[in-house]
Amino acid sequence: MDLNLRHAIMQNVANNTKEQLEDTIVDAIQQGEEKYLPGLGVFFEAIWNHSTEQQKEMMLATLEQAVKK
Repeated sequence: MDLNLRHAIMQNVANNTKEQLEDTIVDAIQQGEEKYLPGLGVFFEAIWNHSTEQQKEMMLATLEQAVKK
């Protein structure tokens, strides 16, 4: 079976509203199960690929602080 996980995840949420996307992210984080990590990774990849250099710098600064705690 040849499954493109990125494509499947993006297709699954393609028509979701901002609120639905937030619910999906919050639920995945609250569940804390590793099975949700690929989906969150695909979301982060999409955000990164659609961000400006300034937004990327802000994300990196936030991440740097978050991993230090």
